[in-house]
Parts: sequence; structure tokens; C-alpha cells
Amino acid sequence: MKKLSVFLVLLLSFGLLAACGSKETTSNSTEKKELTIGATSGPYSDMVNKAIKPILEKKGYKVKVVEFSDYIQPNIALTNGDLDANLFQHKIYMETFAKQHHLDLSEVIVVPTAPMGIYSNKFKSLDEIKEGSQIAIPNDPTNAARAFLILQDAGLIKLDPAANPLTVSEKDVKENVKKLQFKPIEAGQLPRAVQSVDLAAVPGNYALAAKMNLLDALVLEKMPDKYRNRVVVNTKDLNKPFVKDIKEAVESKEFEKVIDEQFKGFGKPEWMLKRKH
Repeated sequence: MKKLSVFLVLLLSFGLLAACGSKETTSNSTEKKELTIGATSGPYSDMVNKAIKPILEKKGYKVKVVEFSDYIQPNIALTNGDLDANLFQHKIYMETFAKQHHLDLSEVIVVPTAPMGIYSNKFKSLDEIKEGSQIAIPNDPTNAARAFLILQDAGLIKLDPAANPLTVSEKDVKENVKKLQFKPIEAGQLPRAVQSVDLAAVPGNYALAAKMNLLDALVLEKMPDKYRNRVVVNTKDLNKPFVKDIKEAVESKEFEKVIDEQFKGFGKPEWMLKRKH
């Protein structure tokens, strides 16, 4: 009887251990199926809602989209664990912000992005631009550099070949074909400036927020991928299944179809342009 009791105790102990092991295995294999994705209000929260969220839901995810009105909180919320991913920033901003705030962020994939454009209510083409015309440009160095590069690509100015493309400014203008007058303005005010100056270099997100049509620009930016927005996650999550599924969603033909139909004028990243259809 005593031997039987010992046997039953041992049997029960093994059973409990097995149950614990089974529970742990199940817990470890359970994949995250509820995602919170942050994006700035406007085209990029629209992109998540219209082009990414539906695809993830087909994969079995429950997706919540949180909108932000600034460029600081989305990364802070991501690091704090309030978000699983965000979509609003380009590579240079991500790396600079992460370094300044001691964050460990990684990009997942680059997405189609609204390009900066040169807009005018006075001229209908680049050929019509008159000598001495005033052009409003962003007053922050990064966006100002983009504006000068667009003007160079359009043949309106020539920049010093030795200048850093990321930091070019008015001092690097070596030839000014139309003798343009540059007027630095806070980027958010540039859509309104179209009414008061001859030309304005307006970043895509501000143009869309002001209900401007990207295709109305006299010329749109030939945007390098480093200036395109990307899906970003905490580096520790980079190899998790949900990140792989977000990447697959953006790479899908279904995603590109929504971009072509509802995000006209958005410049596609290199990986999207190179793939065969």
C-alpha cells in the first residue's frame, strides 16, 4: 500500500510537470495577432487603413490604427510598447531621432511616398516661369535641400557638384537661370504661400493635407528612397512573425493596386519599380 502511494505521488508529479511543459510550449508558440500601428494623420494613416490593414486582417490579425499629429510621439509610443509599428518617417529622420533619443529602431520596408512638388497659381509650366520670380522653399535644411535638388533636376539652377546633396542650400547655387528669388518659409505654411508667391516647393504630406492635387505640380521630386517613408519597428521585434506579415502585406499586388487607385502621384520605392508584373 505504501509503495502504491509513492507510485501515485510520482505519477501525479510527472503529470503536473508534463502539463506545465505543454502549457509553456503552447504559450511560446502563440503568435501575436493583435497589432497597433501608428501613423500621422492624413495620407499615411489612410495608407495603413486602406492598403495594409485589410491584408493583415485576411491573415487573421486584429489591427488598430492610431493617428498622430506630430513627428515625435509615434517613435516614443513605439519604444514604450504602445505601438507595434509605425509609418510616417524617412530613413534620415529615423536614424537621427533614434540617435538623439537613444532608441533602437529598424525599418521593415519602404512604402510609396508623396513627393515634394513645385506648385504655382501663376504659371502652368516650367517654360512659363519668368525671370526674377519668387519661390517659397522650406526653411528647414533637409527639406530645403530637396527643393534645390528639384530645381536643379528641372534645369532652373545648377548646384556646386562638390556640395553634399543632403545639405545643399542657396549658397551652393552656382547658376540661377531664371534669377529666382528664394523665400524660406516654415514647411507647414507652404501650401498657403502658393497664393502669394510665384512658385512654392511644397512637401507632399503638406500638399495633401491642404487638399492639393499632387498631379497639379509643375514638376514632382525624383525622390531618393532615403526620403521615402517606411514601416518602422523596434529592432528587438524585427524577426517576429507579425513583422514578416506586415512586410508581405506591403509587398503584395493587392497593396500596389490600392496605391495605384487611391494614392495617385505617390512615388514608388525602388523595390516596387524593379519587380516584374
